[in-house]
Amino acid sequence: VQLVESGGGRVQPGGSLRLSCAASGFTFSLVDMSWVRQAPGKGPEWVSGINTSGGSTYYADSVKGRFTISRDNARKSLYLQMNSLKPEDTALYYCAKGRYGLGSRGQGIQVTVSS
Repeated sequence: VQLVESGGGRVQPGGSLRLSCAASGFTFSLVDMSWVRQAPGKGPEWVSGINTSGGSTYYADSVKGRFTISRDNARKSLYLQMNSLKPEDTALYYCAKGRYGLGSRGQGIQVTVSS
C-alpha cells in the first residue's frame, strides 16, 4: 500500500488549497477513503470520508461547508478541496484507507494557514 499526498503549503486565512493523494498497491476503487489531520501537540482528527463510488461523503463539523472530498477511481486519486481556510486548520494532513481514517495512511502533507 502506498499513499502519497501533495498540494499542501502555506496560505493566508480565507484562502484555498487542494490536496491530492495518489494511491497504489491496492484496488483503490473498492476501498472507502478519508482525510485525517494532526495539529502540533494534538491527536489525530478525522476530517472527511468518502465511499467507494464517491456518491456519499462525510465531514467533521469543524470543516463542513468549507471542505469538499472527492475521488477519481480511474486515476486512483483522492482529493480534498479546502476553502475559507482558518488558522486552526493548520496541521499535517494524511490520506487514509477506510471511511474514518483507521487504515493505512500516507506520510502526510503540511498545511499552514497564517497571515
